[in-house]
Amino acid sequence: MKKKLLTILALVLLISTAYAQVTNFDASNARDGEDVEYCLTHKKMNELRINPDAAVSFVQDEIIRSQEQQNATPKAVVYYIPVVFHILHNGGSENISDAQVIDAVAVMNRDFRLLNSDASNVHPDFQGMPADVEIEFRLATKAPNGTCFTGITRTQSSASFDGADGTIQVNAIRNGNDVYNGEWAGNKYLNIFVCGEIGGAAGYTTTPSNWVGSVMENGIWILHSYVGSIGTSSAGTSRTLTHEIGHWLNLEHVWGPNNNPGNVSSCGDDDGVSDTPNEIGVTSCNLNEATCGVRANVENYMDYSYCSKMYTQGQVTRMRNALESNVGGRSNVKTAANLLATGADGNLYLCNAEFSADKTSICSGDLIQFTDESYNVVSGWTWTFNGGTPSNSTDQNPVITYNTSGLYEVTLTATDGSTNDTEVKSAFIRVLPDAAQIPFLEDFEGFSTLSNIEEWEIVNDGGSAEWELETSTGHTGTKCARILNNGQPNGSLDELISAPVDLSGITGSMTLSFRYAYKRKNSSDDDWFRVYVTNNCGDSWAIRKTLHGGQLTSATQSSSYTPSSAADWTTIHMTNITSAYWVDKFRHKFSFEAGGGNNMYLDNINIYSGAASDDLVIGLTEGGELSELSVYPNPADDELSLEFSLSAAQKAVVQLRDVSGKIAQRNVIHANQGLNLVLLDTRELASGMYFLNLNVSGYQKTMQVILK
Repeated sequence: MKKKLLTILALVLLISTAYAQVTNFDASNARDGEDVEYCLTHKKMNELRINPDAAVSFVQDEIIRSQEQQNATPKAVVYYIPVVFHILHNGGSENISDAQVIDAVAVMNRDFRLLNSDASNVHPDFQGMPADVEIEFRLATKAPNGTCFTGITRTQSSASFDGADGTIQVNAIRNGNDVYNGEWAGNKYLNIFVCGEIGGAAGYTTTPSNWVGSVMENGIWILHSYVGSIGTSSAGTSRTLTHEIGHWLNLEHVWGPNNNPGNVSSCGDDDGVSDTPNEIGVTSCNLNEATCGVRANVENYMDYSYCSKMYTQGQVTRMRNALESNVGGRSNVKTAANLLATGADGNLYLCNAEFSADKTSICSGDLIQFTDESYNVVSGWTWTFNGGTPSNSTDQNPVITYNTSGLYEVTLTATDGSTNDTEVKSAFIRVLPDAAQIPFLEDFEGFSTLSNIEEWEIVNDGGSAEWELETSTGHTGTKCARILNNGQPNGSLDELISAPVDLSGITGSMTLSFRYAYKRKNSSDDDWFRVYVTNNCGDSWAIRKTLHGGQLTSATQSSSYTPSSAADWTTIHMTNITSAYWVDKFRHKFSFEAGGGNNMYLDNINIYSGAASDDLVIGLTEGGELSELSVYPNPADDELSLEFSLSAAQKAVVQLRDVSGKIAQRNVIHANQGLNLVLLDTRELASGMYFLNLNVSGYQKTMQVILK
């Protein structure tokens, strides 16, 4: 066992060293018009052979394989191979869709089963030669620990573009994917690593060898734009996996075991297949290529042409023999026991109900498209949409309208006809409250939490901290919003997103102001603070303010920072929000990206008509337009009375929140001039402490009440 572990460790170290040797782009190894080298398999194999032990292993493996392949494997037996697509992305287009993966599998099966219609159009010299490999690929449905999944894993990491080292990319997947963190054995799964960059190549792999054996690196690296024929790929790049799987099953390039197509010296090389003519290799669809004295089979999948469409019978025999060989673990992947263990035995069933939505935060009256993502076989759907219209559906992908503000649960029960599974997402849909009026002021004094409240949405990318309520300090009061950035991983992104504000009445100019407190830990901090705005309730956002590193402050404090006085706060006035954003569904958000710095505090967010003001613009004052504010009885039994006076009729919003911040009751009042009395029915509410909040034209007042 110790010897085996040392061998695996040596392999990992060798691959890491070999892949770190980045070379300049070799145009001779690329198809005409492309800026990536089509295949790096033989270059990678040669790098591995730098290690003397690896070189000896490759020689011994070839001897064993040749002995095992004296007789061709039986025809009319279809071999099945479990496949896992490991998508390594950093949030960009390289995070390809499930549909693109499924299309890629369809292309692979089409090509390997000779179901491609263009096979009948090969050059007359090769008519009748295209052969059915009788190998099919199935997405695995069981992870190494038995967890049911779709055959696709996703890992978000900047390593997606660190193509100089394939081991770094595999380690990122091994330790950070969303299904199972650990080893995906290369003798149990055909691992396909989909990345944003793989060392300047479109694809590469290793041919069968016990040196590679069962480790996860025994797989295929592929550029995302060469996966399948849809999405980020295209028909012209769709057969790269067909080519790389040929290598994985022991095929060489048709001109020989190197990455140098077009070299006349290749006429003396051989690919180990008797029915493929010797050739130099092409990088375009030159059907008349005959440099080596015979017409080249440029339409072969193992050439670089744009018109590849066939394997020969000799290649089929070589690949099927590789699946029978004891070398490299290929013989294990197709066994009945392994197919059962990996969930690729063809007996599919429903194992998990799952769904997504095109958006989860909307304004009242907006539509949401729900998408069923249950797997692996589904024949029926029963949806429940609390607060939605309709409230129930049996469609696979329903469209639902929400008209009333609040946080709503969504439930899906999926079935395959005999097995049912239910997925419940609590507080999944956020329907934002009616737009606040200007002047708008958020001083956070009326909140006991920022979690799951209507006014503010918190988005956390998984870092160690998120925007939260600070209750001991503020710019003018005792509360503010903060993010405890001290010690957060670099790159952590956190957002604080507002509910709508109605700017439709602005005619001259407007200002968005806010106050922040922050100190750097040292002069090399790289924190980012950005302000975004939207005029369509959040369907799209535009950046309007960026503060970075030293722009935030020049002051430093190595320990965890908390502001101690008003002098610690900086005021920002934004007057660059143009009239295109003066709509009734205006929203704003504050984004903080960690870069090794200190804590960030935010307070007194103020939106108002007119030029910038150093004073808070709140419109109403207790001694002016809003007066005679009282709540009684307190404590209350079944009914709570709120009384206040206004100098002019206007809308008021009255809310009761429990101590966790959850809205227990919300009422929109069209208050009249003079004295107003609001009676709140509290009979259905649990006993305990609550916070009653009154919001009139952006001015807020919060009072503590007790329900008996």
